[in-house]
Amino acid sequence: MSITSAFSTSKYQVGLIGVGVMGEALISGLVSARFPKGQIVFSEKRSDRAREISAKYGARAVDLGELVEESDVILLVVKPQDLGELITSISPNLKKGALLVSFAAGKTINFISEKVSADIAVIRVMPNTATLIGLGMAAMSVGSNVSVEQSKFVSDFLATCGKVISIDESLQDAVTAVSGSGPAYFFAFVEEMIKSGISLGLSSEEATTLAIQTIIGSAAMLEQSGKSPTILRENVTSPNGTTAAALKVFSDSNLGEIINKAMTAARDRSQELA
Repeated sequence: MSITSAFSTSKYQVGLIGVGVMGEALISGLVSARFPKGQIVFSEKRSDRAREISAKYGARAVDLGELVEESDVILLVVKPQDLGELITSISPNLKKGALLVSFAAGKTINFISEKVSADIAVIRVMPNTATLIGLGMAAMSVGSNVSVEQSKFVSDFLATCGKVISIDESLQDAVTAVSGSGPAYFFAFVEEMIKSGISLGLSSEEATTLAIQTIIGSAAMLEQSGKSPTILRENVTSPNGTTAAALKVFSDSNLGEIINKAMTAARDRSQELA
């Protein structure tokens, strides 16, 4: 049975707490996978935002109490600093055997589990912003009392928004450093490519088009060629050529060390949020 076929007949009611950018992307993924719109509910304090989401996706806006009492799967798409208070407030009214799926950076499965009854299942997910266009990367870690059916539902659901892997929870902070925060590294790099192109005489439009398409094409080559980034880099680099001159500057500036320090800082901050 295909994912869409399984989703179209799903018995679950899915509730979302938090319908910001990521929350909306998750609703979009469910709808795209033909999950019944009538079984998607969300809680949103801003009435204008609630109307917008309902009109766009057909999901129902309900109050938090109703969502908690009736949902089989609850997607927690809130800020890490708000998660503890939220879990404490909803814990007494959770449906027996419900599944909580947390998208909050740094917060562990145990952080949630210790605040709810023993029959509540917990999955921790680190997504990234490319989820918005169906090309996301998500890593999920499964709590000890999650059923096979629940785990498969979440894995299949995340796959509709991009790619998903299952990992040991001890690696979630590393995932945050690589893929969770990763898009921002590339955006920052492209920003600097554009600025440099302009300084070399290109117009802003020209530099932007050249930089963005170069990144898109390079990413596609990484995905489609089956070759490692090392091989692809070497294929572009002629001895004593222009690319070699640029890469030497990166090497002399310890680019590898800079990237490692940056990603370690992201990992460490994720651990601090726990």
